[in-house]
Amino acid sequence: MSTNEFEKAKVFTFNGSVEYANGGIVSKTVLKKQTGNISLFSFDKGEALSEHTAPFDAMIQVVDGKGEITIGGTPYIVEAGETIIMPANISHSVKAIEKFKMVLTMIRST
Repeated sequence: MSTNEFEKAKVFTFNGSVEYANGGIVSKTVLKKQTGNISLFSFDKGEALSEHTAPFDAMIQVVDGKGEITIGGTPYIVEAGETIIMPANISHSVKAIEKFKMVLTMIRST
C-alpha cells in the first residue's frame, strides 16, 4: 500500500529530496496524518501560491533560496535557514524571489 510519504527509517535531506521544475512548483508529502502534515516544495523563480487562509497555524522552513511570505498584507523575506509561522485564519501567500525550497508543517487544532 503506497502512502506517497517519504520512506521511514531512511536518512534524507530536504534540499536533496525535491528538484526544481522550470516555470513550476513541485510538492512532495513528507508525512500526512490526521493531526497535520509536512510537505516539501520547490518553486522556480517568480512562481507563487496565491493568497489564501487556513484554519490552523502553519510553519515554513526555508531550505534553499529566497522567498517572500506575505501574512495579513505584510511581506516577509525569508532565506535558507530561516523559519516563519503563519497564524491560523490570517491570509497569506508565498512567492519565490529566486529559486526557493521550503518545508511546510501544518498542525491541526483539536
